[in-house]
Amino acid sequence: MIELSLLTALLAGLLGGVHCVGMCGGIVAAFSFRADGSTPPFRLHLAYNLGRVSSYVMFGALAGTLGASLKLAEFMPVQTLLFVLAQLVMILLGLYLAGFSQWVLVFERAGGVLWRAVKPLFQKLLPVKTMPQALLAGMAWGWLPCGLVYSVLVSALAAGSATSGAALMLAFGLGTLPNLLGMGLFARQIQPFMQQLWVRRVAGLTVAGFGVWGLLNLAYSAFSNT
Repeated sequence: MIELSLLTALLAGLLGGVHCVGMCGGIVAAFSFRADGSTPPFRLHLAYNLGRVSSYVMFGALAGTLGASLKLAEFMPVQTLLFVLAQLVMILLGLYLAGFSQWVLVFERAGGVLWRAVKPLFQKLLPVKTMPQALLAGMAWGWLPCGLVYSVLVSALAAGSATSGAALMLAFGLGTLPNLLGMGLFARQIQPFMQQLWVRRVAGLTVAGFGVWGLLNLAYSAFSNT
């Protein structure tokens, strides 16, 4: 199932761009307008996003490690519970992206405590003047409380190992790259399209559909083994 989970994480990142436009638009604007102009914008935005994805991978490895310890040597009820939880959160995430539910925001509020500690460090890195500075700013950006990130982290928790958890968050981070790189370079052209209701609905319901598919596969496997 790891291949399906990686695909789900990748598409969650890609389709979650309808959320990223609103959530990260201010930060992307800060990067764009507070740079000193000595480094090409594309290189800076690439470094920002490399740092951000690196933070996601670290989170995924930690979540995978924690999940592996909770599974207690593949104790089946715990393993199944983590998988079901991951699929339910994916459904809630899709409903949130589509504009039908706000439950995912619970994760964002919980992460606000960490962001308040990281935010002053992030602000000290602006304006960005060097590529290493951009990389560090991107790593701090990765700590921004985001229901989209935290929802996929639940899947990393259920992945079963640090390697699998890191791989899931890497896939998710790569999925977010087209939207956030594009937003940094073509914000005016992208934002109106991504905020259209039909785009949000299609993206959100597709993400929710992956969660439903995961639960159906689990039910089919359980039925087949009885």
